[in-house]
Amino acid sequence: MAPLQLDFDSCYRAVSARDARFDGRFYTAVTTTRIYCRPICPARTPSSRNVRFYRHAASAEAAGFRPCKRCRPELSPGDPGWDLRGDLIGRALRLIDDGAADEQGVAGLARRLHITERHLHRLFVAELGVGPLAVARTKRLLLAKQLLTETGLPVTDVAFAAGFGSVRQFNATMRETYGFAPSELRATAGGPRVAEVAGPAALRLRLHRREPYDVEGVFAFLASRAIPGLEVADGTSYARTVPGGTITLTPQRDHIALDVAVDDTRQLARVVARCRRLLDLDADPDAIAEILGQTSLGPLVAARPGLRVPGTFDGFELGVRAVVGQQISVAGARTLLGRIVARAAAPGGLFPTPALLLETDLTGLGLTNRRIATLKDLAARLVDGHIDLDGGQDPAEAVAGLLEVPGIGPWTASYIALRALRDPDAWPTGDLVLTKRMAALGIPDDHIERWRPWRAYAALHLWSSS
Repeated sequence: MAPLQLDFDSCYRAVSARDARFDGRFYTAVTTTRIYCRPICPARTPSSRNVRFYRHAASAEAAGFRPCKRCRPELSPGDPGWDLRGDLIGRALRLIDDGAADEQGVAGLARRLHITERHLHRLFVAELGVGPLAVARTKRLLLAKQLLTETGLPVTDVAFAAGFGSVRQFNATMRETYGFAPSELRATAGGPRVAEVAGPAALRLRLHRREPYDVEGVFAFLASRAIPGLEVADGTSYARTVPGGTITLTPQRDHIALDVAVDDTRQLARVVARCRRLLDLDADPDAIAEILGQTSLGPLVAARPGLRVPGTFDGFELGVRAVVGQQISVAGARTLLGRIVARAAAPGGLFPTPALLLETDLTGLGLTNRRIATLKDLAARLVDGHIDLDGGQDPAEAVAGLLEVPGIGPWTASYIALRALRDPDAWPTGDLVLTKRMAALGIPDDHIERWRPWRAYAALHLWSSS
């Protein structure tokens, strides 16, 4: 799905109805108050002559509007159009969410995408009306606003967690953009006091989602594949090690609670972005159901509304999962992956990096020599930059690179595309479970083409029904 084209009348109708389907897809700015809101804001609908619509929060802020304290734009789910796009803008926005612009600057972001900084700026201005630097700044400010409102994290830690280089820069940017200092926002937010927080980097955030959301399906999927020594999941919660600490994700009535305990709060923006992708929180279930529900999958879609495609916290980790899981059971793959983590884990119990896996002897773990060679080759290609599984590379190019690795065929490459590259149309070619389920349900092979552009979700429906 492409990002929403902002037809004024359609947007105004959505705002008047407080239609949750449009939450995160555009923002409403009110010229009389200089505030911008989500489409679901409970405030009185402003007169049409006083509103402007923007496709991104950064565009609204660049035009001089401040985020609403009532509907809190920082809690909006991501635009599903941007989330699924594999072009330069879509990939750049995902990398900004992942903290690439904060760590490497816009120049580093452009290098990651293999284009010039000028070309990247031109693309952003054409699509959003603002450059990538403005988008990155807005992401920092909105994360900081959420931390100030929902947590007792000290203001100094909030500044660095949100990606600011100094507290002075944080204070100045907040005053310039929002018209108030961080301490003033905290004083009026009514959130937890600093003394109530268990530790300087122990906090809870809300990750909002689009409804319907198949909580049971997502968390059962993750629980059945949890790697011993790295993840703990029981169908009602999911926990894992992350750089510098741990996270726990727990479903709540209308959101996912993210509990984070990390030594370095500068990792927080990346943790939030990757958790959203892991749980596929920004998908548009209505758009998916509209297509799949009219096909032979209609009964499955009706039985599991809001089904999602679980992603991954780390692209290389998913690549290793896919290679190890070739032609063996889920339980067998878990055992082998647990052995790999036990032998090659990075400091802090993290999944091994590509460089670390290259240096580790994997013999004696139950892996065949051919599979070990495939893992080593994959790791080498990620180390040298030939393949990028964390969002910087065009998905088609990444899949082509994966198919060049001896031992990686269409099924493995498609599975990696489905979960790591977030390709909504990826189809695991040759998957035996899918073949058997389609046969049992009497679905001909040519129906696979009818499920575009949501074949990844079609695959999850068939897997879940088995």
